[in-house]
Amino acid sequence: MPRPTSSSGRRRRPPTRPTATRRRRAGTRTALGTAAATAPTAWTFLSNHGHVLVCLTGDPAARLRDVAEAVGITERAVQKIVTDLERAGVLVRRREGRRNRYEINRGAALRHPLESHETVGTLVRLVGPAGITA
Repeated sequence: MPRPTSSSGRRRRPPTRPTATRRRRAGTRTALGTAAATAPTAWTFLSNHGHVLVCLTGDPAARLRDVAEAVGITERAVQKIVTDLERAGVLVRRREGRRNRYEINRGAALRHPLESHETVGTLVRLVGPAGITA
């Protein structure tokens, strides 16, 4: 059976099946359910910086790989965020053997002018893990 050709006489490629990623992006049904059920939330009240800060408050000895999984971003993105937070004076990284331990500066002011009257301690007390005190 001859292959289909275009009007220019060139062979056309057979249509490809959409990948799972394309199906999810298109909003079609996947094997796991609808795209809406499996897709991450479009927006949250906290930035990824806030999420990383809350994770490290709950477990100061957490591996960045575990933080990345909890937040839903890459490990490299978490490394960059930790560097940002260190430079801003919000946390201090201390080496303990082969691991890092993160110390949160709860007295640091929040950066945006609308919330600069509050501290990091207030934020982690409000949204951090249960039992956190300023």
